[in-house]
Amino acid sequence: MNRPPRHLSVEPLTADAFRLFGEVIEASDTVRHFTINDGYAERFHELATVDVGPSGGRAIVSIFKARPRVLPMQLILLERHPLGSQAFMPLSARAYLVVVAPGMPHGAAPDTSALRCFRAEGGQGINYARGIWHHPLIALDASCDFLVVDRGGAPAEQNCDEHPLGVDAAWVDLPP
Repeated sequence: MNRPPRHLSVEPLTADAFRLFGEVIEASDTVRHFTINDGYAERFHELATVDVGPSGGRAIVSIFKARPRVLPMQLILLERHPLGSQAFMPLSARAYLVVVAPGMPHGAAPDTSALRCFRAEGGQGINYARGIWHHPLIALDASCDFLVVDRGGAPAEQNCDEHPLGVDAAWVDLPP
């Protein structure tokens, strides 16, 4: 028997709503900030914690170039990074979508019944906590570059698990 297609609603990205999955990175008056550089800069301090895991590794900085997706789109795959966190900060003011799911209690698969989709506005980054299942980048209107801070390690280390959604695939679209 075929199930009807599941459509995720798109929620605004807020620190409270995203807390189960990681951290929101943004220069907000609600976070600790202070003036530096003789009054010429404002530092928004410790917005996210880089986790390279207990087994070593190192924090690395990369740039990802995401091509825009065509919406509505079917979500067919989630991934996670079991050895460290992964932070994305857009280098433009473009919005993008963030799709996440907690892990099942046994840890080997995502809880697809709890999939959530957030709309991140330009100026909002995210830091996925270690092991959080998420969809690859979903740029919206145009290509979008992201500064990425995550864990680097030996090439033989397996730090990306993929999970095809199969019958649990869902659709996402922006509200009209």
